[in-house]
Amino acid sequence: MSTAQLDQPIRDALERGGRIDITTKGRKTGEPHRIEIVFHNVGGRLYISGMPGFKRSYIANLAADPHFTFHLKDGVSADLAATARIITDEAERRAVLIPIAQSWKRDDVDIMVESSPLFEVTIDGLAG
Repeated sequence: MSTAQLDQPIRDALERGGRIDITTKGRKTGEPHRIEIVFHNVGGRLYISGMPGFKRSYIANLAADPHFTFHLKDGVSADLAATARIITDEAERRAVLIPIAQSWKRDDVDIMVESSPLFEVTIDGLAG
């Protein structure tokens, strides 16, 4: 789907956040890998994070190739071309993970800052 044609239901879904799938390209195999994950809209920007504690292949895949497909589902279906920016700066991680931790009712922000996957999503071609 062309991002130039994002209709209001898609824009509304991006505002809400929620459960999606993402498809990354395997860094070793080049094969597509699709997983279910949750995205968040924090201050008008899109982020994907996960629970702390173990490595995720999707982060390694995105480090090798930041282009992926962002699949909206649960009422609004769209496959959107997207680009990931992995966030490693501690201050930026903390600023983003505090509201995510609150939405998950977690009180271990320090652990999340240290070991949760986190990247910002840009929907390719999306004008503000």
